[in-house]
Amino acid sequence: MIKCVKCGEVDAIAKSGIVRGKQRYYCGKCDYYFTLSSEQPLTINHKRHPATILDIARELQISKSTVSRALHGHSDINEQTRKAVLETARRMEYQPNLLAYGLAKNKSMTVGIIVPEFINSFFPFIIIGAQEVANPAGYHVLICQSNESYPTEVANTNVLLSSRVDGLLVSLTGETPNIDHFKKFERAGIPVVYFNRVCKDTNVSQVIVDDYDGAFKGVVHLIENGCRRIAHIAGPPNLQISQNRLKGYLDALAQHGIEKDDSLIVSYDLNPQQATLCAKQLFDLPTPPDGLFAVNDPAAIAAMLVAKERGIKIPEELAVVGFSNEPTSALIEPGLTTLAQPMGDIGRTAIKMLFDQIESEDHETIEPETRVLKTTLIVRGSSLKHK
Repeated sequence: MIKCVKCGEVDAIAKSGIVRGKQRYYCGKCDYYFTLSSEQPLTINHKRHPATILDIARELQISKSTVSRALHGHSDINEQTRKAVLETARRMEYQPNLLAYGLAKNKSMTVGIIVPEFINSFFPFIIIGAQEVANPAGYHVLICQSNESYPTEVANTNVLLSSRVDGLLVSLTGETPNIDHFKKFERAGIPVVYFNRVCKDTNVSQVIVDDYDGAFKGVVHLIENGCRRIAHIAGPPNLQISQNRLKGYLDALAQHGIEKDDSLIVSYDLNPQQATLCAKQLFDLPTPPDGLFAVNDPAAIAAMLVAKERGIKIPEELAVVGFSNEPTSALIEPGLTTLAQPMGDIGRTAIKMLFDQIESEDHETIEPETRVLKTTLIVRGSSLKHK
């Protein structure tokens, strides 16, 4: 309690800056400025530090709890105070301490996303879709890229687990033999949702497209355009999408009376250079293919480039269909016919499923769910073979 050294007033005293290292006071009753000789000079720390709720409270001379409630939009804070707090927080470049908030709420308000690569636009579009849902919900997204490397994927799980994410979205690498390294999230009570490249384990939640149906439609389209020797550049055999697209290819041939020819089926490890080698292997056959269905657009485009180098006319001598509808598929000449996947919807659907589990009082009791999204055949010049 500070008393005016002139009139002894207590209730009309206010702080009025620092003079020679001491706090200066002002008495509103007798209009008198003074300092207290008994006070020690203040040590001013000029070292910069991130603004805190305490800094805002000191600036406005209100309590920390009032500042906190104003920042979190509590209804018991009047509008004038709320505006003053928000304006001061903006001016002081205040950023909330998410770690402290997470410890208090037992949540980090972050989710992790692990994708196998960024070479193509497919996974960035899925991430954008996920962020469209996560950010308005107050969640931050930590993104890890595995570079098609199983050891890197394992390392990414360790980083995200130590970051205390509230949940995880995963698309596996082409090398991943199992999902044992993701079981530690389950043991820690952190939900995981797989998307696109998923595992055979049916006891997990996942978002996929109907790869079988898409492949079947693409191959039937080639057959209807006069192709009879249809090759397939497949993906890594361990990936479920590779298996489903291969089955769709084989069933489409069988239902149209075309026998399987093992020499026309080659697989690649999702490395672009490997796709080029696969295409050369197919074109070196004594009787080369007149049609090609590729597991993805990058493989289809690599094959088209090899065909052009060899003077093979597209689509007159070789009709081509890809899978995923990458932006480059519409730019190559001729445009690539492909199966469009709803990339944004994959991300939005997966993150909503994850939030359902995070917000559940006991997410471990939620039954694993598989959401299957449909593909759309986009017909361009690469497949319109003259009959």
